Amino acid sequence: MKDLQIYPIPKPTFETLMKHQKAHSVTVYMPMFKGGKEQNEGMGQAVLKECIREARELLKAYQIHENEIKDYLRPIQELVSDIELWRNPAEGLAIFLDKENGMEFYKLPIAFDKQVYVANNFYVQPLFPLFYGDGRYYLLALSQDYVKLYQGSRYYFEEVVDKEITPKRLEEAVGYDYKEKQMQVRSGHSAHRTGSFHGYGEGKDDEKKELLSYFRQIDAELLKRLKNTSAPLVIACVDKLYPLYGQVNTYPKLYKKNVSGDPEFKDEVALHKDSWELVGGEFSKIKKEKMDQFTEHYHTTKTSYQLSEIIRAAVDGKIDTLFVNNDEAVFGTYNLTTQCLIIDETKEGQNVSLTNMAAVKTIMNKGHVFMVENSEMPVKNKSLNALMRF
Repeated sequence: MKDLQIYPIPKPTFETLMKHQKAHSVTVYMPMFKGGKEQNEGMGQAVLKECIREARELLKAYQIHENEIKDYLRPIQELVSDIELWRNPAEGLAIFLDKENGMEFYKLPIAFDKQVYVANNFYVQPLFPLFYGDGRYYLLALSQDYVKLYQGSRYYFEEVVDKEITPKRLEEAVGYDYKEKQMQVRSGHSAHRTGSFHGYGEGKDDEKKELLSYFRQIDAELLKRLKNTSAPLVIACVDKLYPLYGQVNTYPKLYKKNVSGDPEFKDEVALHKDSWELVGGEFSKIKKEKMDQFTEHYHTTKTSYQLSEIIRAAVDGKIDTLFVNNDEAVFGTYNLTTQCLIIDETKEGQNVSLTNMAAVKTIMNKGHVFMVENSEMPVKNKSLNALMRF
């Protein structure tokens, strides 16, 4: 059975990256340049070479010998000549390297700005949009001919290949003489000549019963498959099927509207676009609610935009919601014992990204994190805004 993972990086892997603590850990983000001209000119490889040079200089600040640095960065260097990697690019590339576990890399649907980070932790802040605030949902493409289940988010859409999502066709649910019976009803060859597919009577009632039986079997399998998630389930189907499915549905998060039209005649790009346009607005509601709460409690101890207060509250698990300014990068050190915070102008030596630290601590303590532009921040021109739990 395929493990349902909504994102290109499985969430357990992302959580491991968040918790990572190893000296001299290297994080690289960069765009992959999907355009044909950019690929032909090797722009991705050129940017990766720049990243390697930057990582080398950052590692030198730790007084590591050049030969050791060269050996350490070799796995990243080998990606430069990895033909398959550049032949099938994504929007962006994320690379994580440490001495104990070696290198992991992920092609991702975000066109990252070039960033190189060396510290005792991985820099995961650019990955937050994959997991927080940008939605997770399932799409059931449904017709009488087939059933397909997809998992989606703003950035990701993929079919869930699972033989247990059955039956695939109506005939499998109600018997392979279904079409023959319907033809008899339509043509008047049935013993009950009053029945008609388009009218009222036994023909239509029989079809409805068989469709409901078909949908019940699908619903039963879906409920088992999705029992550990609270993500919305969107149905893609012709409009007349949606209310019938709604009659038998037992999944608590069935979305109130369907993606209209026969999904058999839509490719995955169209299904993703149409379903995200339908359900995407739901995910912005939580952010708006939290922003409204921040405004309501502004100038009280329930909110803060002071970095020192927010870092301390994040470490202590007191933040309900953290708004992180995409336009502000803050580096420094925080002593967990003395609670002493030192802010530096740039990334240097032993310091870390303080916004990354605050966001990771908030997430690990079950808080909400939203990456927003400065214009969206409740208090503008601040690196962090926090809504406290108490």
